[in-house]
Amino acid sequence: MVLTPYQHQDLSELAVFKADPRVWAMMLGGVRTPQQTADELAGELAFWASHDIGMWTARDLEGRLLGVTGLHARPDARGIALRFAFDPIVQGRGLAREAAAAVLRDGHERAGLTRIVAIARETNIGSRTVLGGIGMREVTTFQQAGHTMLMFESERPTR
Repeated sequence: MVLTPYQHQDLSELAVFKADPRVWAMMLGGVRTPQQTADELAGELAFWASHDIGMWTARDLEGRLLGVTGLHARPDARGIALRFAFDPIVQGRGLAREAAAAVLRDGHERAGLTRIVAIARETNIGSRTVLGGIGMREVTTFQQAGHTMLMFESERPTR
C-alpha cells in the first residue's frame, strides 16, 4: 500500500469513493455529491498548504484507490482528528489499521502534534477496533445527529 497526500488529480476517484454509501455513509455529513467532493478537496489541499498535514490516498501497488486516511481539524473544534475510510472489498485485511497508524505516527513525530483525536460511532465496531489497535484511548462520548459518538485520543509520547 502506498500513501500519497491528496492531489487535484484525485478528484474523479474521490467523487466516486465518497458517493458510495458502503464507504461514506458513516462519515460526518454522509455521502457526498461530486460538487461537495470538489469543494472538500479544495479545502483539504488548502489545509495541507497551511498546516503541512492533511488527507492521504491509500493505493495498491497498481495505483487502485483502496481508501483514504489523514488528519484534519474537526468542524466542532474538538481538535485535529485522524480520519479513515476504506473500500469494503479490502476491509478486514488490516489496511485501515496500517494506514491510520502511519498517519498517527506522522502527526506526532514529523508534524509535532501533541494531541490527536478520532471520532467513531458507538455502533462502528470496525473503526473502534482500528482506533484501539493503534493505541488511541476512548476519552468521552457525545451525541451527534442522533448517534452516540465515541471520542478517542492519542498524546505524543514523551521521550
